[in-house]
Amino acid sequence: SYFEEGKKLFDSKNFNKSKIYFEKDIVFNPKSEKSYLYLAKIFKEKENDSLEENNLNTVLLLNPRNEEAIYLLTKLKIKNSNFSKAGELIDTLAIICKKMCSSKSELQSKLDSSLKSE
Repeated sequence: SYFEEGKKLFDSKNFNKSKIYFEKDIVFNPKSEKSYLYLAKIFKEKENDSLEENNLNTVLLLNPRNEEAIYLLTKLKIKNSNFSKAGELIDTLAIICKKMCSSKSELQSKLDSSLKSE
């Protein structure tokens, strides 16, 4: 499948080629939250905050309970000094967390230290 091939390329840090496979997967499966998540990770590596955020928002539209997308979007919001949105996302993560519950305290610490440095 396109997703599996894209993931292999992503894992070997071949981001440009993996991006093509994730995009192909989305063409054939427009609700592929995994492909959108990996596209967000690629744009994170390329430091393209806008496209990273767009893809994370798409993941959350498809699955509002995707913990990894919430985690990554929270980190992005802290980086971009959108502290109120970061706080909302941390609260959301606390409510829905199953796998990434320990990440809540990490994110809260980052948010608190960012607020102090403002």
